[in-house]
Amino acid sequence: LEKLRTLLAELFQLDQADLDFGIYRILNQKRADVERFLDEDLLPQVKAAFAKYRPADKAALQAELSDMVANIQSAGMNPDESPKVQALRAQIARGVDLTALEDQVFSDLFTFFRRYYHGGDFLSLRRYKAGVYAIPYEGEEVKLHWANHDQYYIKSSERLSHYAFKVGSRTVRFVLTAASTERDNNKAQSGKGRQFILAREPFMEVHSETLLLRFEYRPVSPKEVYAPKINAKGQQTWPKTVKRVALIEHAIERVLEAVPNDWRSTLNTGAPTKANPKRTILGKHLHQYTARHTFDYFIHKDLGGFLRRELDFFIKNEVLALDDIDRFTDFAHVEEKLSKIRVLRSIAHKLIAFLAQLEDFQKKLWLKKKFVVDTHWCITLDRVPEAFYPQIVANSAQREAWVELFSIDQLEGDSARAGYSEPLTLEFLQSQPSLPVDTSLFDAAFTEQLLATVPNLDAATMGVLASGDNAQALRLFAPRYAGEVTSMFIDPPYNTGEDGFPYKDNYQHSSWLSMMHERLSASHPLLHDAGLIFMAIDFVEVSNLRLLCDQIFGRDNFLADIAWEKRYTRSNNAKRFYSLKDTVLAYRASPAAKVLREPRSEKSKGNYSNPDHDPRGPWISSSYVNPATKEDRPNLVYEIHNPHTGAAVAHPTHAWKYDTTTHQQHVTDQRLYWGLDGGYTFPRLKSFLSEARDGMVPIDVWHHKQTGTTDDGGHNLKAKFGSAVFDNPKPPSLVQRAIQMDALRAGDHLVMDFFAGSGTTGEAVLNLNRDMNAQARFVLVEMGTYFDTVLKPRILKRTYSDTWKDGQPQAGTGASHVIKCIRLEGYEDALNNLQLAPRTEQQQSLLTRSPQLREDYMLSYMLDVETRRSVSLLNIEQFRDPFQYTIEVTQHNESCVRSVDLIETFTYLLGLRVERMHARVHCAADFKRNEHGRLQVQGPLRPCAAGEGWTFRVIEGRTPQARVLVIWRVRTDDPEQDNLMLNAFCASEGFLDPEHSPDVIYVNGDHTLETLREPQASWSVELIERHVHRLMFATTDG
Repeated sequence: LEKLRTLLAELFQLDQADLDFGIYRILNQKRADVERFLDEDLLPQVKAAFAKYRPADKAALQAELSDMVANIQSAGMNPDESPKVQALRAQIARGVDLTALEDQVFSDLFTFFRRYYHGGDFLSLRRYKAGVYAIPYEGEEVKLHWANHDQYYIKSSERLSHYAFKVGSRTVRFVLTAASTERDNNKAQSGKGRQFILAREPFMEVHSETLLLRFEYRPVSPKEVYAPKINAKGQQTWPKTVKRVALIEHAIERVLEAVPNDWRSTLNTGAPTKANPKRTILGKHLHQYTARHTFDYFIHKDLGGFLRRELDFFIKNEVLALDDIDRFTDFAHVEEKLSKIRVLRSIAHKLIAFLAQLEDFQKKLWLKKKFVVDTHWCITLDRVPEAFYPQIVANSAQREAWVELFSIDQLEGDSARAGYSEPLTLEFLQSQPSLPVDTSLFDAAFTEQLLATVPNLDAATMGVLASGDNAQALRLFAPRYAGEVTSMFIDPPYNTGEDGFPYKDNYQHSSWLSMMHERLSASHPLLHDAGLIFMAIDFVEVSNLRLLCDQIFGRDNFLADIAWEKRYTRSNNAKRFYSLKDTVLAYRASPAAKVLREPRSEKSKGNYSNPDHDPRGPWISSSYVNPATKEDRPNLVYEIHNPHTGAAVAHPTHAWKYDTTTHQQHVTDQRLYWGLDGGYTFPRLKSFLSEARDGMVPIDVWHHKQTGTTDDGGHNLKAKFGSAVFDNPKPPSLVQRAIQMDALRAGDHLVMDFFAGSGTTGEAVLNLNRDMNAQARFVLVEMGTYFDTVLKPRILKRTYSDTWKDGQPQAGTGASHVIKCIRLEGYEDALNNLQLAPRTEQQQSLLTRSPQLREDYMLSYMLDVETRRSVSLLNIEQFRDPFQYTIEVTQHNESCVRSVDLIETFTYLLGLRVERMHARVHCAADFKRNEHGRLQVQGPLRPCAAGEGWTFRVIEGRTPQARVLVIWRVRTDDPEQDNLMLNAFCASEGFLDPEHSPDVIYVNGDHTLETLREPQASWSVELIERHVHRLMFATTDG
């Protein structure tokens, strides 16, 4: 029983009682309820279930027998001759050992749950028999399966930054202040892996009952941790690597030296284990914190269903043990066995229900489409009306950003154009059309007014940069981009073991497959039917990725296994073969993508000539002679005539390539070439450049001269930033070669990269637009910290100029652009914003009075019911003022409160193509009741200051189904006046005029808008809140 209790405490996170973040914080608030339910309600049911066997309990009967024997012996008689003793002994022989029976149930429960739980996750290991597992197989020719197939892979860099625990009433928080992250498939140098280390000074803050300790996550030198040793030569030496244990001891020593005395005793509170009886509470949590990144995290897609299926198998094969059924000689033993199974199954199902509630709740948070918590725009000055220039000139933050990014302070004026000055001048802005205005450096009013001037905003937006987990971004983007992405290029982690991709011990490849499966599955519906996807990978996972993509995109949609020459010089330091190539896997979304072409190169065009001045233009020729002999192809053997000599010509050994009908057509079309003087022995067939199909059939070997190398990618970034800011980026020429296959087609081109890294794909699209006069757009998703330090600056630098050297722009051309930058709520943000609503006295009384209701509530409803008002689960009350819906998020490894961008969030949820985004309107009015007592607006609406009167913001756009008008408003405590103002506002703006009224109007809050609908009008009104909730939690994931 105690082993089971310990395991249940681990399964229900009750062993983490001192942790104060994420799901632990919520469960710890319910800890007393859960423990009471287990100890007082659930586990006692085992004893109660066996109550009918109590009269036959061997232990009780044995005690009764002992008393009887003692009494008979004290009377001087022989107990063996007593009929009562003989009857009682016979009853004991038939009796039930209740203690053993109960212990067996507890033991079976422990065995069952222990076998699937490992390192914080339930692994989907379907048991077939001891040491053998089964996989779901449905008759496929080839089946791909991996250990974590039924789970979502959770990768969140924010997990490093949230850690807190309690010691009594005090709280200790670990904060990550710096984290270097090796990325883009770069293998860390030996001995230089990243580790947690207590930060440099100041590493500590004390705030009353809270202690904050700062950590860094970076390569650590042994000299930082170890004292030197003196070798035989009298030289100082240090170990080659730093062990995690040494880092923990080093941190403990530094902390205990620095903290006040009262905190020192708190941190020295004992937390002993058998292996380490002297372990302190600080040592315990330092160990847990520094170990966290070495594991990946999973959420089961259907934990309840999986465990229930496995339980039935466990009972049939290990508890009932059909092979032993012949040993059951009387019905009593069979009944006892079945009773035990019924009890075991009943208790196990209830434990499974509770575990499924915990897992499904986290699954709900994971699959929930996340809020957009920040939106800003970068718009080149050529698209900004000059009316905004005075505000831009007055903004010193924008000027400083331009100096840092583009070195505009080096621009000197001349008679033709203005130079740099402080402050900037209007003339300088007029001379710099490619400078991008970054609205994150301006207030909301400026941004809204600027966006209101951009016609057809969605079509004008050439790029979207999204900071957040790519799985979350793909889910949020699905309604907007479904079926629209014409090309994808991704460069996922190569899973070398040291490339920044974390995984559970012994599950490196299955962790990677779970991560890729979810993201590729989510990306497939976004592809156009004729869309293409290219995936860069190396030898470690290429075979797994090929099988995975066959499963997701279909084996028939495989296009190529492209060998990319990433370097061309050999190194003799390799242990085995030295790799000069990576692989680029190419798939199409469906068979609709039938024609693939690469642009015809100038070299290819140079192969065409026109020596005979044919009016049809340049041509190339091919042999008319068939490789097959006359004996092999007798139907292609005939005489042809040289028109210059009149001679009949036949090949002595081989047939011709074409039959006589086709040959005669070639003669009629004058396609046979016998040389300028007719001296060729055999003719050649002309093929004209003017008749050639657009582009050339691509090949599956890409030479470095055409596509660049990893060194070229590094040089490209170094030219823009002046130093190496990102390890091993792909060269833009590689990505451009892939995506320009699609660009040869007519239509709108949208390129997506959801492993965007340094932004190579974005630059490739910009280069493609320049080189091919195209209008391709891009969507880039990246969750790394370099989103702000590398990706976004790189894209802005490329829009300003296409030529850079040593971090300085050179004479080149810029690009006119509107780029949207968004930041998404993270999974950890959703967890950390959970709040439990206290139960009312009536609710608690009801649960206390009804044990069955209390059980159902604890097993199935508790988390959903008590967290439903959390802001991360959509707090409808905050929609009263949609511009002040706040949430706590982690940004740059620090927690901060941000206002959610509900407008942008709803735009993506709805899949809205924004045509016009109006600025906020602030207006007021006078009210008067008429003779019937009905309140009415008196006179026209009048403008007022922000914060006074009523506020509205309107978005106009389209979905594939309808013309849409979205009205966001700040509501007051007077719903009657609110609705009158809404009606008056819509009427005054002409939004409901029959000639251009929308099909659907969305508005937040209850309203009476439909009273304004004319009989001939067909528009409808929908509540924003209802649709946000529906769309945010709608999912088709398994």
